Amino acid sequence: MKILLVEDSRAMAAVMSVRLASFGYEVTVAEHGEAAVAQFAQLAPDLILMDIEMPVMNGFEATARIRAIEATQDWAWTPILFLTASDTQENLITAIEAGGDDFLVKSVPEAVLQAKMKAMTRIAALRKRLSVANRLLKEQASRDGLTGLSNRRHMDLTLDLAWSEARESGRPFALLMLDIDHFKKYNDHYGHLAGDDCLRAVAHALSGVVERFNAERLTEGAFAARYGGEEFAVLMPVASKPVYERIAETVIAEVRGLAIPHERNADWGVVTTSVGGAFIDAANDELMHVFRTADERLYAAKEAGRNRAVLA
Repeated sequence: MKILLVEDSRAMAAVMSVRLASFGYEVTVAEHGEAAVAQFAQLAPDLILMDIEMPVMNGFEATARIRAIEATQDWAWTPILFLTASDTQENLITAIEAGGDDFLVKSVPEAVLQAKMKAMTRIAALRKRLSVANRLLKEQASRDGLTGLSNRRHMDLTLDLAWSEARESGRPFALLMLDIDHFKKYNDHYGHLAGDDCLRAVAHALSGVVERFNAERLTEGAFAARYGGEEFAVLMPVASKPVYERIAETVIAEVRGLAIPHERNADWGVVTTSVGGAFIDAANDELMHVFRTADERLYAAKEAGRNRAVLA
């Protein structure tokens, strides 16, 4: 267990550090509240032992700032025990109201200190399990259950921020809308289980293309999402026009290269995609126009024979 000990008295910090280390804990010392706040963000301790009266910033203010940091992070709560000179009722009430969870008298007997730390260790372990569970739930809430791509909700949330950043920086913004050609006919002919397999395969190919372009730093922050049904989207908050065009053509080639039989896609005989795109100056346009433009060009790609991209 990692413990952040906040104590301005070097003698007391040394004594407490030795006592805690003898129980097998990893102890980091901060000499006042301001230092504790700075170290908290880097250390992510399992437990904080916080002195109250300190120079620069006292324990109550430091606790309030730490709770504010926690509100913006994945972890929700770190136990904070105030270190006091006496165990009065007033000290306990003040500690709880300040955002602390309990308090320890600095002269606490060895056996009591060890028992308290064992309890805190159990709490820290539970906190870690809850943190992992919350992270998994958050990830599941942002993923499409069938394809593993970002879902529509996550796309919309991410899109608003990406669009705002593009507008502020004066960057162009790119969007591709993709549709699996004659997918209803595919489902009718091969069955819905095969249709699900097809969606997963196309999504995997699409994700692979986007990841490669991000890894090669040709794009930054590009991601693929399932827009709905057999429709997908690729958002490119940072990309040049040549890269935008390359991604579209690469996706079409990759999906066709899967060679998934599709007898009802008469012109091609395998699963193919149609793509419509928009590459627009974010500073001088509206987000809805980006989607409307990409959707109109997707329709044009279908009208032109499918298995192609209309990007301009």
